[in-house]
Amino acid sequence: MDDCLFCKIIRQEIPSLKVFEDEHAYAFLDINPFQRGHTLVVPKFHAKEIFHLPPEELAGMMPALQRTACLLKRKLGCDGMVIQQNNAPIAGQTVFHVHFHLVPCYEGVPLTWQPLDPKPTMEELQALAEHLRA
Repeated sequence: MDDCLFCKIIRQEIPSLKVFEDEHAYAFLDINPFQRGHTLVVPKFHAKEIFHLPPEELAGMMPALQRTACLLKRKLGCDGMVIQQNNAPIAGQTVFHVHFHLVPCYEGVPLTWQPLDPKPTMEELQALAEHLRA
């Protein structure tokens, strides 16, 4: 889809903080994270909602989702993780390309479902992405 934000990120027309990529999926840090390490995993196949994603495309991206979750747990030492996927505005979807939020959870750090305050700087996010890719 030509005007889709995530398709443009996948095509590298818009910069992103890539964490992982394979033939089926692209994972990158959210620039308005709810927690340190909040990452989005998107299929390379454009589908507005999960209802429109062909089963073989969903199956193809699941290993990338799991690999990214394991990477975050190992590199960040988080105590748990929320994996969330929203469909339609009524369910909180704001970018209309299927995507999964991986939100690390840390003992003693409440999860508020609001962007971190203060917001991490781009330099901090770039350093985190480099740490996760290393």
